[in-house]
Amino acid sequence: MGLQQFERRLERVVEGVFARAFRSGLQPVEIGRRLTREMDLQRTLAPRGTLTPNHFVITLSPEDADRFAPIEDELVTELVSVARDHAAREDYVFIGPVIVELEVDEHLVEGTLDLASEMTRTGGGATVVLGDGRRIPLGSNPLVIGRLPECDVVLADGNVSRRHAEIRPHGDGWVLADLGSTNGTRLNGFRLTAPRELRSGDEIAVGNSLLHFEMA
Repeated sequence: MGLQQFERRLERVVEGVFARAFRSGLQPVEIGRRLTREMDLQRTLAPRGTLTPNHFVITLSPEDADRFAPIEDELVTELVSVARDHAAREDYVFIGPVIVELEVDEHLVEGTLDLASEMTRTGGGATVVLGDGRRIPLGSNPLVIGRLPECDVVLADGNVSRRHAEIRPHGDGWVLADLGSTNGTRLNGFRLTAPRELRSGDEIAVGNSLLHFEMA
């Protein structure tokens, strides 16, 4: 998504009744910058790639927390997207789902923040996150994506084949496979030519829909 798009989307959220409240104090894009910088600073090399934190606790001053309260859910959602997109651009790997929490510290000065991060597997098993925020847990059976009503994930999209793609267990992880679809399946922007192992934070494009894979 990028920080500029993140800022534009949040600007639309705070238009109107809340607009004046965001002309001073801590700005949402500053939190996004701090979060991505934290990911860069805390990254570490591992056998399966470059690991980066996936759990962030952002502490705000009481004044800034009050201003953000009306859009707290939207802000958290957008910050999770910022983390995922930054990881995709830098080829970072998460070991669990991305979690962003907001807390308040009465000793913090308005306009400042603290940010703590960690790599954690908290959050349960692997899931597929749909564009509307729904989470589909993965189990021992393949998860089929397509237009047919009997598919596990049904997408009403003319660009999606009846049985388009599936996510199936493989060893101690999962792989994504295209099922001979007409328009193909993309993983992190690249068209699948063979089944590929999934990593937490991967983006799956099926027709016009984007899904995210998260693994704890």
